[in-house]
Amino acid sequence: MLAKVFPFMAWFKNYDKASLQLDGLSGLTVALVLIPQSMAYAQLAGLPAYFGLYASFLPPMIAALFGSSRQLATGPVAIVSLMTSASLAPLATAGSPGYIAYAVLLALMVGIFQLSLGILRLGLVVNFLSHPVVNGFTNAAALIIASSQLSKMFGVYVDNAPHHYETIINVIKAAVHYTHWPTLLIGVFAFGIMYGLKWLSPRIPNVLVAVVITTTISWAMGFQHDRFVSVDAIESPEARHLIEEFNKAALAIPALAEERTQFGEAFNQAKQSHNEVGVLDAEHMLEVTNLNISHIQEEVHSHREQLRAILFTGVVQDDDSIKFYNKDKVPAGLEGDGRTWRVKVGNESLDTAKLKMMGGGAVVGTIPRGLPSMSVPPINIGVMLHMLPFAAIISLLGFMEAIAIAKSMAGKTGQRLDPNQELIGQGLGNIFGAIGKSYPTSGSFSRSAVNLQAGAVTGLSSVFTSLAVVIVLLFFTPLLYHLPQAVLAAVIMMAVIGLLNVSGFIHAWKAKWYDGAISIISFVSTLVFAPHLDKGIIIGVALSLTVFLYKSMRPRVAFLSRSEDEELRCVTTHGLQECPYVTLVRFDGPLFFANASYLEDTITEIIRSKEGLNHILIAANGINDIDSSGEETLSLLVDRIRSNGIDISMSGVNETVMEVFGRTHFLAKIGEDHLFPTLEKAIVTIHESAHEHDPEANCPLLNACRLVEA
Repeated sequence: MLAKVFPFMAWFKNYDKASLQLDGLSGLTVALVLIPQSMAYAQLAGLPAYFGLYASFLPPMIAALFGSSRQLATGPVAIVSLMTSASLAPLATAGSPGYIAYAVLLALMVGIFQLSLGILRLGLVVNFLSHPVVNGFTNAAALIIASSQLSKMFGVYVDNAPHHYETIINVIKAAVHYTHWPTLLIGVFAFGIMYGLKWLSPRIPNVLVAVVITTTISWAMGFQHDRFVSVDAIESPEARHLIEEFNKAALAIPALAEERTQFGEAFNQAKQSHNEVGVLDAEHMLEVTNLNISHIQEEVHSHREQLRAILFTGVVQDDDSIKFYNKDKVPAGLEGDGRTWRVKVGNESLDTAKLKMMGGGAVVGTIPRGLPSMSVPPINIGVMLHMLPFAAIISLLGFMEAIAIAKSMAGKTGQRLDPNQELIGQGLGNIFGAIGKSYPTSGSFSRSAVNLQAGAVTGLSSVFTSLAVVIVLLFFTPLLYHLPQAVLAAVIMMAVIGLLNVSGFIHAWKAKWYDGAISIISFVSTLVFAPHLDKGIIIGVALSLTVFLYKSMRPRVAFLSRSEDEELRCVTTHGLQECPYVTLVRFDGPLFFANASYLEDTITEIIRSKEGLNHILIAANGINDIDSSGEETLSLLVDRIRSNGIDISMSGVNETVMEVFGRTHFLAKIGEDHLFPTLEKAIVTIHESAHEHDPEANCPLLNACRLVEA
């Protein structure tokens, strides 16, 4: 019982010093991959890079301690990071304090959802996400993730458009206008290092090597080159005017947002007091305020895009100060500093006394030293209701990814897995992670593979991984300051290459054409609706359930006859001749309320179209279950068929269906002498009586009867 509550207790049975050494080495090896990867994934989620380290602190350790897999490496992963960004984008600006708070709250919700499923033993709910849907979504997500990093690779800045493909088009336009070549080159260089080392020696932590080399180069060459200046240093009337207009619009939004909050409260109060006039007034003012905010946001966006498009040349003055001129309007006789400068424009108003001018590439910057503060995230019911569908999808997707990885490794190690225990482990990992300022996490395929290859014996390796992250947070964060953002983009792009699986579409199509179609539609829908990724999944799941319901309502009904090899096969598929007096019907699937009428209609059509029919034999081998509607339909069929002067029998009825027959008196209705254990026995018994008026008829069942009798 103790081992059931604390699964890690079983690790230490026959545990020795050699196992401890292997776990320690494996944990450290995984940490070398996890630390740079987690920072990249945090930015993919719209969070500051160091939140990836926070997500690598408690979740790997807790998930390993309470999960069932001994080699699964938990932490930030690409798809969950992308889903986090998609779910929070409508609520707050990426990277803002509100956004961070919502991300931590989302981790708590995901953890509670997974833990609840695990405790209630409902791990099978993940089956609602069929393989074709997951394959289509994963391939689309890989393309979305990779393309979302293009702006960092080119060193350009654009606002997110309503659709992801529109954002990518804007990135390409910005890159055509201006690309920061050192940024692109260092990103490509990092990509080359990782790919080259992966090809030469997979055991080398290629991500870590790329990060160390490029960070060193960034520090040595002064890759980041920012200057803070007054607006007076900008010798461009156009740029000054845009800065003024941008600030005016940006400062107007908070006041309007405050008015919107007041009108919202007035609306709620009027609704509670049943003041219909007050409700209409408040609703009208809310709509007007929202419209004003929308117009101002468009104005802010326009000014921001124009400011970002202006390129400056810096001219150093005698007092070492610097003046900035439009790149093509430097006065004659003045010499530029050789750099291309841009104004750093975000979502907030610009400080005209301290404008940030960028003359180099973007780096990670300052990472807070020390462990995150431990606290339960603030509970906001309204926000939680909005995020609930996303929390459910992230929970199921994250668990699917984790359990698939765990099963793959268990096949190699022979370990027994408990999916519900794994849900408990992942759930607790996310809950404790939220207390430690983590965003949602899951099992990682690449890091789990590293863990297994390094020889991890137990989940203690993940404890060592967490300890390594703690050491980095306490002592080594300053070393990450000069890590280029383009390198983190390259890390993400390298990681998601493995998610692309074109063969999955081909395999699904070959298995069943509609599975292939569902996979392709899920893929296209996810791409089209991005960043609203939930819509792609919902469409895929809806199509899967529709196909399932259709197949359940119209299961395969085969008419059987004897083929040349003496086997009973489908008449239509094999072009066989049927007996004129006996019809063999096989119903494939459970007989229940949704499809009972289909069987009734099929047999009614047989009676109408087949003259001379004497006997209908239902091969019930395929009927694995039956409900009251199915039993009632069979009972009515017996009466209807026999009232038409035709007899009916059944063969191969299994125990479950026979129990229902016994409880509902169906046995008395059809007659126990009309129930046969096998199809062959039934054919032998009914053949003679069915052919008594025409014993010499050309019947394909005749040879079979003689064979059985002999």
